[in-house]
Amino acid sequence: MKLRLIAIFAITAFAGSAFAADVMEFKRGVKFNHKAHQELLKDCTKCHAAAAGGKIEGFGKDFAHKTCKGCHAEGKKGPTACKDCHK
Repeated sequence: MKLRLIAIFAITAFAGSAFAADVMEFKRGVKFNHKAHQELLKDCTKCHAAAAGGKIEGFGKDFAHKTCKGCHAEGKKGPTACKDCHK
């Protein structure tokens, strides 16, 4: 029984990353390479509320402009200009 619970927990914990799309397309021509960010950051909680991933609460224009653009500016890597994301 204990082994089953551990297996269920492991499957649940890693299911978000296992089923996430490699590249996601959003409004206004924005493409997001989820797989590349997973490999680079290795910490899902930089964007997601939990390490298991899942839907990002409050995701939208304001979140992306603050969180994504802010992370790119801070790390000096990735797009920060409008035309770099909106194609």
